[in-house]
Amino acid sequence: MINLVQVMALAAVLCLTGGPAYAQGAGIEWETLIEEVRTLYRAGRYDRAATVAKKALEVAEKRVGLNHPDVATSLSNLAKAHQAQGQYDQSEPLYKRALDIVEKALGPDHPAVAQSLNNLAVVYLAQEQYAQAEPLLKRALVIREKALGPNHPDVATVLKNLALLYRATQRTTEAEELEARAEKIKANDR
Repeated sequence: MINLVQVMALAAVLCLTGGPAYAQGAGIEWETLIEEVRTLYRAGRYDRAATVAKKALEVAEKRVGLNHPDVATSLSNLAKAHQAQGQYDQSEPLYKRALDIVEKALGPDHPAVAQSLNNLAVVYLAQEQYAQAEPLLKRALVIREKALGPNHPDVATVLKNLALLYRATQRTTEAEELEARAEKIKANDR
């Protein structure tokens, strides 16, 4: 009986950690750098955040290889720092590479894929490239609704971004419907 309990406990731990393939991350140095990037970003120090994010990317690639989710996190942080400075030509390929990594590492229906899709779509929205942004946002919405449920706050985030796109492309009625749904989700989350 104890062996069965131990096996079940081990199975639960493996499910929570994402399985053995990614149980080992990029390490404490990487985690410290990532936290510094986030702190710098929140402080509006985007240029410095980009520099630290590049270092975090180098550490992650060296420690876990080129196709690990920690590399995708580093890429996204670097892309976000460039995006905040209006450097969309630099953020776009970083977000694309992050998306490719998480799709391959975690599967096409993982919430991290939805986050990467949303991130890339926001870059396209900022550049008024609505035809590129729309399918990404729609796919992110489907993934989040399926993985997290239709009333999760992360679903509301995608709904708001899709509503922005609809407003920008003169689809006011559709935008209003999505905005109302997003607001209802946010109100129920409080």
